[in-house]
Amino acid sequence: MYTLFWAPGTAAMAPHAALEEIGAPHRLVKVDLKGGEHRKPEYLKLNPKGRVPVLVEGDSPLTESAAILMHLADRHPEAKLAPAPGTPERARYYQWLLYLSNTVQAAMIEYFHPDWWFAEPAQQAALKASAEKRIGAMFAYIDDELGKAGPYLTGKQFYACDLFLHMITRWSRYFAKPGYQRPNVKRLTDLVKARPAVQRMMAAQGITEQEKI
Repeated sequence: MYTLFWAPGTAAMAPHAALEEIGAPHRLVKVDLKGGEHRKPEYLKLNPKGRVPVLVEGDSPLTESAAILMHLADRHPEAKLAPAPGTPERARYYQWLLYLSNTVQAAMIEYFHPDWWFAEPAQQAALKASAEKRIGAMFAYIDDELGKAGPYLTGKQFYACDLFLHMITRWSRYFAKPGYQRPNVKRLTDLVKARPAVQRMMAAQGITEQEKI
């Protein structure tokens, strides 16, 4: 039995969808971020960083969305959420998950939380604008790569890294040019959000079709 600590629309989306893809028994524990539940001592014991998601298996908590995805994919190879180890596809799978988490998600954090860096509103606005511009270039790169060897990030087969891209693309809906306005990114995210497991995740998180992605 897995327990996923989550909040709607956060980095818990991809691990939540992976649990649905796998079909393994799991329990969802919603964390009230607005109420500060993620800063309470009992939650900080699970994740001292005070963020979601956290996946608990037995007595062992695991943090970081990409790490949770990789663990679940390896733990349940029958779900085929990752290519076979040692293959070129597996290498690209690692490449994309790390790029999305280390580069794109990091810039997304600057966009949504400029106050973590600056106290002055003008500085916050400048950082947010800079992040949006940089992420736009990242989506252009991703779209170009998908055009060469899509429809999915590693080619013809859906894997967990595509769940991560779907999640991050949804976060861009506030941009002047959201990621899903790029044709190859849209093709991928349309395929991902049509999956029954992803639809179950989005319904459980209260994410409606009107929210674009």
